[in-house]
Amino acid sequence: MTETITNEVVADAASVESTNKAPEKEAVKEDKYVAYVSSYTNGTGDKFGIRVYDVDIKNGRMTEKSKIKITNSSYVTESKNKKHLYSITDFGVEAYDIGKDGSLSLINEASINGMRGCYLSTDYEDKFLFCAGYHDGKITVLRLNEDGSIGEITEEIYQKGLGSAAGRNHRPHVQCVRMTKDNKFLCACDLGMDRINVYKLNHVTGRLENADVIHCDQESAPRHIKFSENGEFIYVLTEQKNSIDVYHYKVDDHDIPDFERIQSMSTIDDPDAQGIASSALMFSLDYNYLVSSNLGENFVDIYRADKRTGKLKKILGLPISGEYPKDAALFPDNKHLVSLNHESNTMTFFNVNMAQGTIVMNGPEVVVDQPNCIVFHKLED
Repeated sequence: MTETITNEVVADAASVESTNKAPEKEAVKEDKYVAYVSSYTNGTGDKFGIRVYDVDIKNGRMTEKSKIKITNSSYVTESKNKKHLYSITDFGVEAYDIGKDGSLSLINEASINGMRGCYLSTDYEDKFLFCAGYHDGKITVLRLNEDGSIGEITEEIYQKGLGSAAGRNHRPHVQCVRMTKDNKFLCACDLGMDRINVYKLNHVTGRLENADVIHCDQESAPRHIKFSENGEFIYVLTEQKNSIDVYHYKVDDHDIPDFERIQSMSTIDDPDAQGIASSALMFSLDYNYLVSSNLGENFVDIYRADKRTGKLKKILGLPISGEYPKDAALFPDNKHLVSLNHESNTMTFFNVNMAQGTIVMNGPEVVVDQPNCIVFHKLED
C-alpha cells in the first residue's frame, strides 16, 4: 500500500514538473509599445510638435525614434481601432496613419472653424471626431471617413452663460469632450461654467441634441472626464476644487441619462492649500488604477479603482521632480510612471511600488519643450 502511494506521488510530481517546464520551451512573447508625446512649438525654436518614442517597459524608459513637424500640438488622441492618431494644431486638426512600427504618416488636415482646440476624442465607432475649445467655449464635431481621414464639420455649438466668479472662469471654457462608453452621449466639461453638458449624438448626421446637465460644485472647474472599463462609472477631475468626483451612470427605459455622484476624492492633503490646480487624469491600461497630477505642489497621485463599486482609494501622492505636470501616465506594466512637466520642459521617470505606496526616480530626465500629453500605443504582432 505504501509503495503504491509513493509511486503515485512520484508520478504526479513528475507530471507537475513536466507541466511546469513546458512553458520554458516556448519563448515568452512580450507586448511592444510606442508612446506619442505632443508639445507646443511656439517660442521654442522647435518645429516638431509630436515625438514618437520606443517604450522599454521592463526598465521603465523611453527612447525617441522619430518626430513629426506640426505646430502647437496641444493634444493627441488615438482612434478606437488603434489605426489612426489625431492631433490639434494651430489651424485645426490633423489625421495620421499609424504604421506597424508605430510610425506616423500624415493623412490630411481640417479646419475647426474657430480658435485652437485643447482636447480631442472619437466616438466608439470612429465615425466622428470631437474637439473642445477652451478659448472660444466651442464644441466642434467632424465626420471621420473609413480611411481615417477627417471630413466635414457636422456640428458647432458655442457654450453660453456667465460663471460665478470674475477672472478666469467668468465665461465658458470647454476643456474636455468624451463619449459615454455605450456611445450614446457626449459629455463636455465646461470649466468656466462649473458644469458638464451632456448631448445625445445622432450617429447619422453627426448633430448633437441637449440631453442633460451635470451641475458640479460652484467654482470647482471640471477639467477632465474618464469612464470605467464597463462605462458604469464616470470620473471627473476638478481643477480648482482639486478633487475627483465619481458618478454612477445609467440610462432609463426612455433613453434618458442619469448621473448620481457617489464619491468626491480630494487630490490634495491640505484643503486650505493655495496655488494648487489639478491637471491630468489617466487610467492605467487595465483600468485598475487612476492617475492624477496637480500643479503647484507638482505631485502625482495614484488611486486604486474598485471595478465593482467604482470608488477610489488613494495609494500614493508624491513629487515628480519637475514643474507643472500637465500629464502623467503609468506604463503598461503598472510598475513605472512618466510625468510630462510642461514648465520645466522635461519628462521624468519613476519606479512605482503599489504595495509600499512609493515612487522612486528612475534615471535622468528627458528634455522635451513644453510637453502636453502622452498616448501609449501597442504595436501589432
